[in-house]
Amino acid sequence: MDKHYCEFPPNFKWGCATASYQVEGAHDADGRKPSIWDDFTRQPGRIHADMCGDVSVDQYHKYKEDVQLMKWLGLKAYRFSISWSRVIPDGRGAVNEKGLDYYDRLVDELLANGIEPWPTLFHWDLPLALQKLYGGWQSKEVADDFAKYAEVVTKRLSDRVTNYFTVNELFCFTDLGYAGSQPNESVFPPGICLPRKELNKVRHNALLGHGKAVQAIRANAVQPVRVGMAENCLGCVPAIETKENIDAARKAMREVNATFLTAILEGAYTEHHLETEGADAPEFTDEEMAIIGSPLDFVGVNQYAPTYIVADPGQTLGYRQLPHPSTYPKLDMPWLFFGPQILYWTPKFLWENWNVNEIYVTENGAACEDKMNLEGEINDTDRVLYLREHLIHANRAVKEGIPLKGYFLWSLLDNFEWAWGYSKRFGIFYVNYRTLERTPKLSAKFYREVISKNAVG
Repeated sequence: MDKHYCEFPPNFKWGCATASYQVEGAHDADGRKPSIWDDFTRQPGRIHADMCGDVSVDQYHKYKEDVQLMKWLGLKAYRFSISWSRVIPDGRGAVNEKGLDYYDRLVDELLANGIEPWPTLFHWDLPLALQKLYGGWQSKEVADDFAKYAEVVTKRLSDRVTNYFTVNELFCFTDLGYAGSQPNESVFPPGICLPRKELNKVRHNALLGHGKAVQAIRANAVQPVRVGMAENCLGCVPAIETKENIDAARKAMREVNATFLTAILEGAYTEHHLETEGADAPEFTDEEMAIIGSPLDFVGVNQYAPTYIVADPGQTLGYRQLPHPSTYPKLDMPWLFFGPQILYWTPKFLWENWNVNEIYVTENGAACEDKMNLEGEINDTDRVLYLREHLIHANRAVKEGIPLKGYFLWSLLDNFEWAWGYSKRFGIFYVNYRTLERTPKLSAKFYREVISKNAVG
């Protein structure tokens, strides 16, 4: 191979990722009941142009076609999420066999085509019944219901599925759902704004649900399985690679992620986090923290944009976070700042801070203003640039012996982009939302070449 190519190890896991509410559609098919996202999208003004995921890209019915797209790419793995509302429509109680049947079919189709299934149990679509019953993540009851759901799924799939993610991006379904909005983005469901003390209860309950799900998966698997989670931790990057800035960024990685990632990996809240929250700090028992800190087999990180850090002895913790100037380059989302170094520094600091010895990039990708030309092509050179540069930095990590074992591109398909509806496209396959036809973009052809060569140049 050309010496200019960045080669990956032979067993490096190349994948793509999606989420159930974003791609499945079939919102009321075969016994599925509403999730909080079904309800939220029906509230006028919540979603761009009042769009919803009722049909989306209909992977529920088109999964065989989509698996063939994955096979064409050469994927080794597919990360998808399971709809809790499809499996246990009321969130607790009766199990919907037809819902489980769908995931049976999807798993079997993936395996028949040489693609490993990597399911995520929760990607934000809480059954609406639980929100109405006890306020969703506001109640500790949700942690037990989530563990029971994890048990049901594990008993059904673990004869064939050995890798599981518990939850996806804790911040998004806690803070964005229960504490108001981010700049330029709508509030996520349930769309309420709690006082800080109550928000910290929500966060703690979500952590507890993760820990109880870890234990439930292990306890109910019919063969040895591996468990992790996918977290959109802030990826701290030294603004300049000096020893002082690197040390500061390593420390910052632990502290800026204290609410979720650090709590899980250490089974404890940091002293600084508890001091900062003061009277609003989460209340917990030693038993709960032990559950939250249940050992993981791997850690997945969703990485899109950098958090630049410089050493600053004048600050309490010895570092300072730099804001992005107005002219800083970004892709087609307000927060999607271009900083491919995250795929080196985030795995590095996971390894160095917490001795995580199996790391996956579980999401990385770009929203772009994709347009199909008269020849039916989508030449998304911006996305190709984004992917290429990030993979080069991922390769740096691998070559330095950092245990980065795989990469899941977000996303396989254009789909329902939450509060943005269908106005933002992250897929490497273009979807005509009227006909649901899938067309590979230039980025799909690029990714196929990367996988084929097991290298990026």
